[in-house]
Amino acid sequence: YKEAEECSTKGPKSKLQNRLMFHLSHKFNDEKKLMSFHKNLQDIVEDQLSLASIHYLRSHYQEAIDIYKRVLLENREFLALNVYVALCYYRLDYYDVSQEVLAVYLQRFPDSTVAINLKACNHFRLYNGKAAETELKNLSDVCSPSFRFASDLIKHNLVVFRGGESALQVLPPLIDVIPEARLNLVIYYLRQDDIQEAYNHFKDISPTTPQEYILKGVVNAALGQEQGLKRPH
Repeated sequence: YKEAEECSTKGPKSKLQNRLMFHLSHKFNDEKKLMSFHKNLQDIVEDQLSLASIHYLRSHYQEAIDIYKRVLLENREFLALNVYVALCYYRLDYYDVSQEVLAVYLQRFPDSTVAINLKACNHFRLYNGKAAETELKNLSDVCSPSFRFASDLIKHNLVVFRGGESALQVLPPLIDVIPEARLNLVIYYLRQDDIQEAYNHFKDISPTTPQEYILKGVVNAALGQEQGLKRPH
C-alpha cells in the first residue's frame, strides 16, 4: 500500500487519484485523510461506487445498499451491482432477501463464481450444510481448475458446510487468501475446547466487524475462565 501511495502522489491530481487515496486512507486507518478525500468525492458513478465499497469495508452495509440501489435505478445495465447488494443483505443476515436480489444476476450469468458461492452461503444459513454443498457442487462443475481463487473458496466453504471437517488441513494455508479462514479456524479450535490455540490465532487481530468483536470476546472470556479454573484456591 505504501508503494501505491507513493506512485499515486507522483501523478496529476484527478478523480481517479482521489478515489485511490480514499481507499489507501482506509487501509492505513487514517481517519483524518479518509474524510479529506471523502469531501472531494462527486456525484458521479465511479465516485459513488468507491464510497459504497468503503461503506461495505467499514461494515456500513445499509449505507452501501442505498448507494448501489440509487446507481442501479439510473443504470439498469449494471447487473453486477445486484451481487454487491445481495452480499450486503447477507452481511445483515437477510438471507432470503439476498437470494431474491442474487437471482436477478444469476438468471443472466448462471456460472458466476462469486454469485454461486454467495447462493451456497445463503442456503447454508437458510437451510443446512447439505443444501449448501449441493450448490457448491455446481461451482465445482463450472469453474476452471486453473482458477485458483474459486478452488480455494470451495475448499474453505466445504469445511464450514461440513461442520469443521478437515479444518486443520484446509484452513491454515488459506488464512492470507480468504479473510474468513482465520475466523473459522478459531471457531474450530473453540469447538475442540482448545482455547489457547484459538487465542493464539486471534490475539493480534484488531476486530473491525460485529462478528469479529463477538468472537474475540468469546475467546477472551473462555481463556479467562479456563485460566481461572487452573489457579489454585
